[in-house]
Amino acid sequence: MLETKDLTLQYGGSQILNGISMQAAKGEVTCIMGTNGVGKTSLMKAISGTHARSGGEVLVGGQTLPVLPSHRLAQMGIGYVPQGRMIFPLLTVRENLETGLACLPKSERVVPDRIFELFPVLKEMEKRRGGDLSGGQQQQLAIGRALVTRPKILLMDEPTEGIQPNIIQLIGRVIETLRDDGEMALILVEQYFDFAYGLADRFYVLSRGSVVFSKRKEDTDKAEVEAAFSLNG
Repeated sequence: MLETKDLTLQYGGSQILNGISMQAAKGEVTCIMGTNGVGKTSLMKAISGTHARSGGEVLVGGQTLPVLPSHRLAQMGIGYVPQGRMIFPLLTVRENLETGLACLPKSERVVPDRIFELFPVLKEMEKRRGGDLSGGQQQQLAIGRALVTRPKILLMDEPTEGIQPNIIQLIGRVIETLRDDGEMALILVEQYFDFAYGLADRFYVLSRGSVVFSKRKEDTDKAEVEAAFSLNG
């Protein structure tokens, strides 16, 4: 579903990504791992179009995408749950979800009931302002807003960051459900090792803007992945 080839990204004169090549298949969770500052969020921004890539290719369904702004890529099926959630604090839960409809044809601009089935708290609090929600509730809202766009590819950047354990478990179950549906490729950026290992079908570990470890889960074991994460994160 998604492939990058020799993807590079610069901030000013600084080279942040150094030729990232990776693949993410439909019906699988691809996990991007590494500690702070290795380029994980920059990779998500380059794929989603929130920061234009400097070079390389991004392919969706085998088709090379030009460098496009994020709203155009959202129209093409790339959903993004950014680090820090970035919900609109003065809009209600319902209004936050409806912002995701802008990239869809008018005939499809309806919040699916499935969002509330996956995250019941959003239905309970749909008239409350986003800024009044807890961190865990805001994270559920951020994921729900991305799902409203009917993505082919769902990028999730640190969905467990600052979240209480019961909500982490809920988010894990939602990711498993979406994977089992087989309708999208899921790309998970994560530092919580056990959470990532339990969900991932494929691992990429980054160090200094480069891929230093890449294996499918069936071709490795937990100790090897953990060692790569600890050594190169």
